[in-house]
Amino acid sequence: SSGINAEYGEGYDSVEHPFALDGLKYMLLSKIMLGAPDDVQSLLTGKMGLKYSGRGIDAMKAIADAGKKRDISIFNETIAEYDDELKKDPVVQNHLKALYDNLLEKNLVRIIEPYSRVQIAHVAETISLPYDIVEKKLSQIILDKKFSGILDQGSGVLIVYDGSESDQTYTYALDTITHMGKVVDVLFKKAQKLS
Repeated sequence: SSGINAEYGEGYDSVEHPFALDGLKYMLLSKIMLGAPDDVQSLLTGKMGLKYSGRGIDAMKAIADAGKKRDISIFNETIAEYDDELKKDPVVQNHLKALYDNLLEKNLVRIIEPYSRVQIAHVAETISLPYDIVEKKLSQIILDKKFSGILDQGSGVLIVYDGSESDQTYTYALDTITHMGKVVDVLFKKAQKLS
């Protein structure tokens, strides 16, 4: 897909097309949306990236940096700093919510990764967001099976499960069922001999 993007951009570039800058900006946006922020830097150091610059391109680079660092505060600062470039472009604006949700999810996972139990209030304080937003997003992450754990809303705690623990339980259960099946087969054969 990188080759297609480069050909697309070079097609515009070869005729000094006025949409070449927008084309580059949208290629950068697509790399960010695909979770490949490192590709943004390589596009910016390529032929088109060196030729075209501006606040719109700088905004995409800053958003890619926020994505790479999984830092929602950098993302929000970038949105504030490049408000005109990001929110006045309907294509980019339509993707900002998805980018924000994705980055919020990654940021929350980064914060809770080292814990087996963590207070939701601590997570909210660390990420500088209201408790209810954090709790809702954590619930969504767990329901979408992007993170293994449960929310104990009574005590305001997130209990984190190691993903391999749940897999082992499933494996043990399957082994037990298999062995029980063999025992039943043996007993059935012995019962047939007795009759």
